[in-house]
Amino acid sequence: MDEVRMVRDSYPEPAPPTAREIARAKALLNDPPRRSRPRLLWGLGGVVAAGAAAAVALTVVGGNTPAPPPSGPVHLDDRALVLAAAEKAEQQPTGEYWHEDRIDGQSYIMRPKTGTYAITGATTESFAWWGAKRGMGEGYYGRDLPAHPSTARDTALWRKAGSPSRFRVWSSDHYHTYTAKAQKWQLDGPNRGTNPRGGGEFVGGVSAKDLPNLPTDKTKLAEMFMGDEEMKKLTGPKFADKGVTSRLKLMRVSALLSAPVSSQVRAGLMRALADQPGIHSIGQDTDPLGRWGVALASDDRTTTVTGEFGEPKAERGTYRSRTVIIFDQRTGALLSVQDEVTMPGGPYAEMRPGFIVNYLAERSSGWTDTKPTPPTALPFH
Repeated sequence: MDEVRMVRDSYPEPAPPTAREIARAKALLNDPPRRSRPRLLWGLGGVVAAGAAAAVALTVVGGNTPAPPPSGPVHLDDRALVLAAAEKAEQQPTGEYWHEDRIDGQSYIMRPKTGTYAITGATTESFAWWGAKRGMGEGYYGRDLPAHPSTARDTALWRKAGSPSRFRVWSSDHYHTYTAKAQKWQLDGPNRGTNPRGGGEFVGGVSAKDLPNLPTDKTKLAEMFMGDEEMKKLTGPKFADKGVTSRLKLMRVSALLSAPVSSQVRAGLMRALADQPGIHSIGQDTDPLGRWGVALASDDRTTTVTGEFGEPKAERGTYRSRTVIIFDQRTGALLSVQDEVTMPGGPYAEMRPGFIVNYLAERSSGWTDTKPTPPTALPFH
């Protein structure tokens, strides 16, 4: 696309949207994103900061002499933002070692008489690295993190409730108690820590040797990982819930983007995902770590909690949610994958649209030419 080429070598650095703009934008998420939309400036769901709008005037570079600026500002719609991030991903270097530093969590609702608030529990922190070839080594480390109030508002209500250090929540089909106590780092993974003879094998048994053989063309990648036959394997031939199907596509690609695929394949996967039916470009969004980026979202899916698995009354009801994937617009790196409420109800009846139900956030990942160093808190190296 022409607009993508225009930002290829000179990508603007707009100011991130304010909290008020993000909250207002997320409140509009119930509008189906499939409708035709006016041409948008930078922003989430059509909300734009004045400073960000002014920052999109670009200079097109030809040879060593800057070309004169265009007659007016360059407007990139939501989809073009993602494609521009894919261009940045394509430019990232590869190396000898792949590393991944990630954190994931699940939200639960506490309902004391002093006021309902959310906590993040089931939170784990992990670090792993692999050499590109067998014999270069690999390592896996992990720990559980304390359960904690999710936002500043939740923290205030938690304190009002007496700052409890234990949280009894309904999880799946039973009650579980999370605590505000951190676990020590532990050796983890298939080899319980480091394996100096490891390396050369990655997600799902795919080897580094096989990774370069993946196609880079978005059409071929879409058929390979998101085609009808692939979806039937995952959902069954008669399963037609569009929200579930589009979520599976998004999750499938996010898993591949967490693996050491080449920069060209990474960009191709982003482009393929942006083209998929049921996947929508939504502009900017923030992840649970407070980082902002450009995002794609699945169709909404409806969940009804009926009580058939013993859920307490407070958990029952119907809500809608969608899965969102967020990319760093400066590098194209995967930032997070998260489930967000779009229509509150059931266990999330007292939450607002945009509430994050669960997430997986990549704090850092990528190739390096030196052996990655485990977190400094670890008692071993």
